[in-house]
Amino acid sequence: MTSAALNKKIESGSRYWRSKKYGVLLYQGDCLGVMSRLEAESFDVIFADPPYFLSNGGTTCKSGARVSVNKGKWDKSRGVEENHEFNREWLEAAQRLLKPNGTIWVSGTSHVIFSVGFALQQLDYKILNQVTWQKPNPPPNLSCRYLTHSTETLLWAARDRKSKHHFEYAEMRARNGHKQMKDVWQFCAPGKREKAHGKHPTQKPFGLLERLIAASCPQGGRILDPFNGSGTTGLAAVHHGMEYVGIDLDDSYLELTKKRIQDGVPGDAPALRVSA
Repeated sequence: MTSAALNKKIESGSRYWRSKKYGVLLYQGDCLGVMSRLEAESFDVIFADPPYFLSNGGTTCKSGARVSVNKGKWDKSRGVEENHEFNREWLEAAQRLLKPNGTIWVSGTSHVIFSVGFALQQLDYKILNQVTWQKPNPPPNLSCRYLTHSTETLLWAARDRKSKHHFEYAEMRARNGHKQMKDVWQFCAPGKREKAHGKHPTQKPFGLLERLIAASCPQGGRILDPFNGSGTTGLAAVHHGMEYVGIDLDDSYLELTKKRIQDGVPGDAPALRVSA
């Protein structure tokens, strides 16, 4: 296959791995190309951790050393207008795929989340909550010219103003000592156990994804992640007995996802609920 033909195949998307045992379907390709071919109104929940557009020569601290934050071409900024247009495009594609009462979660830092919030409003989503993920173990700020960055934001939105979104109020209350759960959630960054098969530069902790799925997805629901990454969303979906579809350009991350799902849920979480 020529490089041009391969690029065209990746852009439109090709099936990478399907497991009836786990209820998982992974696609390799551009998210917009794959999403355009998926059935409308077929997902209860979408979780998305889109590019932060940070790979522009900056640095951060890792294990006490200064390291580059460049993650790859997919994370390079194309300018404010183009970055926002991209966010609007994929959010519009996601809106088509949500069921009438479906919801979407989008994670991001200040570099991208304001664009996402504006695009959600432009598309007439109904924003339900702004959840703050607080990290008790953030990397230090090397320049000493800013407050240490220790949070990320998750926006939770219903498909439109008429949506009667699903929320497991009683479950969230029970998990919070029988008090209403607040919109600040504390989770450590993924540890060694969650990175046993490899890692992704923006990998999210299993506990974070497990909680948001438990809060917002009805029993037997279907979940999509258009920026699959290391597959934590898929792992949490399988844990709850949900069907999962993940999309990523990089086959190495899809292979990582496959290994993680086959290996099981990390840490002290209950065993996987696997259907025959």
